[in-house]
Amino acid sequence: MGIVNIDDELHDQLRRACTVTSRSINAQANFWIRIGMLCELHPDLSFQELVARELRDAGVRSQPLAASA
Repeated sequence: MGIVNIDDELHDQLRRACTVTSRSINAQANFWIRIGMLCELHPDLSFQELVARELRDAGVRSQPLAASA
C-alpha cells in the first residue's frame, strides 16, 4: 500500500462524494480509480453495465421489482 498525492480540489470532491455514498474518503477514491480503470479497459460498456457486472461477479443477486399499482 502506498500514498497517492492528489490535488486539493479532487480531495474536496472526494470528501463531498463520500457523504452521499456512505463510503470513507479512501473507499470513494478506490471506487473512482477502479471504475476509471474498468472504463479504460472496456470502453464499449456504460457505467451502469460496469457496475452491474462487478455486482454480479461479487455474487450480488437482484430481487424482482414489484409491479406498480
